[in-house]
Amino acid sequence: MLAGGTPTRYGVSFGPTVVDLARIVAALDLGDHAEALTLHRETIDTSAFRELPVEHRAAHLVDVAGRCVRLGDLPEAEHALLLAHRTAPAEVRHRRAAHRALRVLARRSPRPAPEITRLAEALRVTL
Repeated sequence: MLAGGTPTRYGVSFGPTVVDLARIVAALDLGDHAEALTLHRETIDTSAFRELPVEHRAAHLVDVAGRCVRLGDLPEAEHALLLAHRTAPAEVRHRRAAHRALRVLARRSPRPAPEITRLAEALRVTL
């Protein structure tokens, strides 16, 4: 049994941590940026989050990055996207949402992190 969720016969996990991840994304969609990011930071720092499948963790981080880009929080978006890439590079490489966030970060950030620029180049994301 995973601390973050119980695996089902379909290979997905469901539990309190997964519910928190959904609450974070919903709060960002509803514009409750501060509360969402507080819960996000608390959640990703737990062992329950680290026990979720890497793809699930990275997908959540890509979702947060995209929403933070839309809300104009580019530093938080950079952090989430780079953490997603370190967690599961394929999730960033193959998800359009990650490419969109990366493109915006590379264009809009006054000084994008060097890792963002390298990632954009490596993924051939048109800037």
